[in-house]
Amino acid sequence: MRFVDTNVLLYAISRDPGEQRKAARAKDILSARDVCLSVQVLQELYVQATRDSRADRLTHEQAAALVDSFRRFPTQETTLAVMLAAMSTRQHFEISYWDAAILEAARALGCDVVLSEDLSDGQDYGGVRVENPFAGGSTDAGS
Repeated sequence: MRFVDTNVLLYAISRDPGEQRKAARAKDILSARDVCLSVQVLQELYVQATRDSRADRLTHEQAAALVDSFRRFPTQETTLAVMLAAMSTRQHFEISYWDAAILEAARALGCDVVLSEDLSDGQDYGGVRVENPFAGGSTDAGS
């Protein structure tokens, strides 16, 4: 299983002409059956997709429907155990708490790969490795 970070979901809905390669890659990733996410990712998606400064801003109804559609993927709840593990990971790797929470949600779901362009591509965080799906020209959904 591969864990998808918020940026994958945001690119999948982007209508920005400059992001169409990333949008196609994100849609390819989300068409696979081996992806999962967390409540945090869904929260971030909702907030970012509906923010007033977004050029292709979604209405509440559109964003809520989108969040509902992504519930088809296994989704890690925000639990006390995930939060405590994230605090430890934040300290150990000197990253933001929110990035650490992504890593720990992935770990809780049994994922060994997080697809994100926000964390360091190729970095291993105690058995959870980050891959930037938008680096290079790859469009292989199975990687």
